[in-house]
Amino acid sequence: MKNKWYYYIPHPVVMLFGMLMIASIMSYIIPAGSFDRILVDGRERVVPDSYHLIQQHPLSLMDIFMCIPLGFKAAIEIVFIVIISGIMFGFMEESGAIENAVGTLVRKMGVQRKYLIVIIMTFLFGGLGVFVGYENNIAMIPIACVLSLAIGGDLMLAAGISVGAITVGFGLSPFNPYTIGTGHKIAQLPLFSGAWLRSILCITSLGLLSWYNIRYFKKLTGDPFGSLSSGIDTHGFSLSKPLKEYYISKKDFWILITFLGGILLILYGVFIHHWFINQISAVFCMLIIAIGLINRNSADDFGKIILQSVSVIAPGAFMVGLASSIRISLETGHISDTIAYYISQTLSHFPLAFSAAGMTLAQAIMNFIIPSGSGQALATLPVLIPVGEVLGITRQTTVLAFQVGDGVSNLINPSSGGIIAMLALCRIPFDRWLRFIFPLFLGILLLAIIFVIVSVPLNYGPF
Repeated sequence: MKNKWYYYIPHPVVMLFGMLMIASIMSYIIPAGSFDRILVDGRERVVPDSYHLIQQHPLSLMDIFMCIPLGFKAAIEIVFIVIISGIMFGFMEESGAIENAVGTLVRKMGVQRKYLIVIIMTFLFGGLGVFVGYENNIAMIPIACVLSLAIGGDLMLAAGISVGAITVGFGLSPFNPYTIGTGHKIAQLPLFSGAWLRSILCITSLGLLSWYNIRYFKKLTGDPFGSLSSGIDTHGFSLSKPLKEYYISKKDFWILITFLGGILLILYGVFIHHWFINQISAVFCMLIIAIGLINRNSADDFGKIILQSVSVIAPGAFMVGLASSIRISLETGHISDTIAYYISQTLSHFPLAFSAAGMTLAQAIMNFIIPSGSGQALATLPVLIPVGEVLGITRQTTVLAFQVGDGVSNLINPSSGGIIAMLALCRIPFDRWLRFIFPLFLGILLLAIIFVIVSVPLNYGPF
């Protein structure tokens, strides 16, 4: 029998290294070029119509392998938050607080309402993506793992509920400060204007994801051997006793209150003081000490739990650093601006509706090259906005095309440190995730393109 396409997906490490080699080869083929940039509000912004060729910078053999440590250096903040999140969950696991809380929740709601639980949790994690951010939610991922196994699911269902929902919610958020916020500043539009259309798209996409998760869950229930996470260690996630025996003790209560207090502190810092990854990591460090003290762990226990947790999460942290090396190789070869320039020039030759759809696909491609929403906005929108205006596409539609192209492609982007980090906490290899999520990715991408095309005759504007 002929193998299906996903059997040919290489191991994630091999995939990322292959992408690094392809990017390096491209530095010999694609002309090196650059846009002029100016500082606006302390950030570099591309000057439209300023693209020019520069001296070619093909990567030598030493350059290629230098990109790997430089990638780890560039991604060190995400690498550390993956590690510290894993350690924090190690202490939560040791205390039994999350297991007891999830077991008690499922006991009270009843396993017979498992599909309702999947829908509620998908929208809950999606809401976290919409309002809180991306890597900011990393500590919540293991809770979905415990919950999924408690209701009879697997770790892939947990990834769909948490990683999938956070990615969709964040990527299509009507209020995303990194993509929409930056895009509106560049386009000189009222901040977060036009939210009504983006809200409909976001809620519809999360509804589609909920259906997709339930569909997988029903398939899993009918055929337990069809699990896409078979063979993956579930130690620390599985419930260790019958549901009727679960209750929340006084110690569990104080650990959960401490954890919730830490999350609320993070939200306060993010929204009020504009905290980012390093500040969140610092709060996780404090939570580790607080949870360990409440659980009465000895000094030796602290050392053992920390090292054991690091051993579990280290492969995922390594993947984040390796993924970052791809971006470094493109920057070293000075070909990112060239790719953006030729994509924008190609779009000008398409009919209006196809140009709008083409912008979405172009941004999806650029996301593999510049896996940063705000960074991509600063690099591509100053180029695409004038192109759109010449074609008769409103600035709001151009920003929408940018957002959905960037946001939806995050579901399958191995060069994105965020999704690699969250999948690592679910212990899901990227190749298996791709098998699970790719059909949904195509569905949401098609839905998003339809929304972009519809926005053109609507003359989608500032309000």
